[in-house]
Amino acid sequence: MTSKRKTTKPAAARDPGTVLVAEQPGKTHERILADMAAAGALSNAHVMATFAKPMMGELALAECIHALRDASQAVNGGDLSSAEAMLAAQAASLNAIFAETARRAAANMGQHLGATETYLRLALKAQTQCRATLETLATIKNPPTVFARQANIAHGPQQVNNGTVAPRAGESESEQTELLTPSTPCPNNRSGNAEQVS
Repeated sequence: MTSKRKTTKPAAARDPGTVLVAEQPGKTHERILADMAAAGALSNAHVMATFAKPMMGELALAECIHALRDASQAVNGGDLSSAEAMLAAQAASLNAIFAETARRAAANMGQHLGATETYLRLALKAQTQCRATLETLATIKNPPTVFARQANIAHGPQQVNNGTVAPRAGESESEQTELLTPSTPCPNNRSGNAEQVS
């Protein structure tokens, strides 16, 4: 006895440029689209798919959005490994551009001064971008340490004294650093009343 194998119909091929949007309670379809546009995932996915098409063929826009969201969530979670890998690859690519345009500049040296200048300018731009990319990568890997002398967190008037001030003529250091109270006259106030510092 032979059994018939169930065959399933292949799903209809979806247009790679189509994005299905899930409805959300309390939001109109227009608002959901506006939120997607504001978040930047949709427009950046479109740019990514457009520029990747010559090398990778047609990319599904929805999958590009999911890939960008996953990358963003990884960065938000503190995982910068994909960003570091991207910057390292870009630095290598920029270095290759530098080497090739510098080679072309050297090949035109002496015969075509205009071409030499153009290629050399492009080589130096690629070299500058390569350096900047490597600096960014180094900053991500080893963020600078900031030593703050003060943090202003008050929500009202405040007095900040950075360092010490040399005593005025006729004052000793101990007189200058005393805290003013209602019973202590201010040395610069001739009336003898304490000044209120706000």
